[in-house]
Amino acid sequence: MLSSVDAFEVRGGKQLNGQITPQGAKNEALQILCAVLLTKEKVKISNIPDIHDVNLLITILGNIGVKVEKISEDTYLFQADEVNVDFMRSDEFKKSGSALRGSIMLVGPLLARFKRAYMPKPGGDKIGRRRLDTHFLGFESLGATFSYDSDESFYTVAAKTLKGCYLHLEEPSVTGTANIVMCAVMAKGTTTIFNAACEPYIQQLCEMLNKMGAKITGVGSNLLTIDGVESLSGCEHRMLPDMIEIGSFIGLAAMTKSEITIKNCRIDRLGNIPATFAKLGIKMEFRGDDIYIPSQEHYEISSFIDGSVLTIYDGPWPMFTPDLISIILVSAIQAKGSVLVHQKMFESRLFFVDKLIDMGAQIILCDPHRANVIGIDRKYNLKGITMSSPDIRAGVALLIAALSADGKSVINNVNQIDRGYQYIDKRLQALGADIIRL
Repeated sequence: MLSSVDAFEVRGGKQLNGQITPQGAKNEALQILCAVLLTKEKVKISNIPDIHDVNLLITILGNIGVKVEKISEDTYLFQADEVNVDFMRSDEFKKSGSALRGSIMLVGPLLARFKRAYMPKPGGDKIGRRRLDTHFLGFESLGATFSYDSDESFYTVAAKTLKGCYLHLEEPSVTGTANIVMCAVMAKGTTTIFNAACEPYIQQLCEMLNKMGAKITGVGSNLLTIDGVESLSGCEHRMLPDMIEIGSFIGLAAMTKSEITIKNCRIDRLGNIPATFAKLGIKMEFRGDDIYIPSQEHYEISSFIDGSVLTIYDGPWPMFTPDLISIILVSAIQAKGSVLVHQKMFESRLFFVDKLIDMGAQIILCDPHRANVIGIDRKYNLKGITMSSPDIRAGVALLIAALSADGKSVINNVNQIDRGYQYIDKRLQALGADIIRL
């Protein structure tokens, strides 16, 4: 595990050049890996990213009793035929489970197969309130009961039987939808989930579960119907490339005036991500399944048809993903024109802009959710400073700013970046970036 004292030293202002391949999707991995608990048969998963959060979840699975075999650099074989659910009550699990927010998705499959699960209050990025109500209300509707020990910050969930039901989710939570789907696939009868999340990660999970023998229809929509089955079998599954990395590389190319080709993007699953970056004036070409971004001295933010200032905001899929709001914001710094960036879903994700302002960006933080970026159009470069990464996505936004800036920048607490981006320093070095890990 990387220490929080790790830092990147970046000497910016260099144009980058070359090809880069996105890692497997982090947010998909955290769901797909939990799904191996639904069967005692072997499950083969490929394109798994080698990042801290995913590796920690694989370790947790091994500690619970799942047999884990690493076949190649990005491919693992899992077999959950000797699961020890009681391990989740141990101090060791309380420590590791609380360090990873994605560990909450262990509950759904364990409840489905073993009718009980335990969970410490999970951690994760400090980007605002991220409620677990959707998960537990869904479990309760399926027939489970849960208790919460506030002294230990520990959940216990159990059910004698699980019965299908109609669920209208209060919010289209991605992890909540994933957890409820994994719980419902072996419940008796039919479960209908309305206002379900429909992100590509959820689509991938449902497609994998169907390969295992589940009966899920409505995949890709916000209305899922699940007919419960007695048991599931093994399967093979390949994960999508990480669309957040792809968006990050588009923003990186624009800010550093670089010519970059992003390989094997699964463009058909990117939704409106390329179109949203194009609104900033960033040019790109689709070449087969690759995205080519030419070197651009200038790029201009578009306005609405009536001439008013462009607003870019996030929302549940198929709207623009909140994980790229930080990247959109930093990409607009060197554009021509203005854009209002509205982070609707998390109230603490824009607090990193004070560092960008210190570097010379023209940004007005209106409130915790909105920032107005006035592009400086290369009239001057940002200047390097010493800063700290507050969360995964803001950390990469600061890294992009540093790579575009004059002079030296030091980014502390880069274990936050390492949680979501695989070997990012080495991969950027291959493009010509002057970055070293301290």
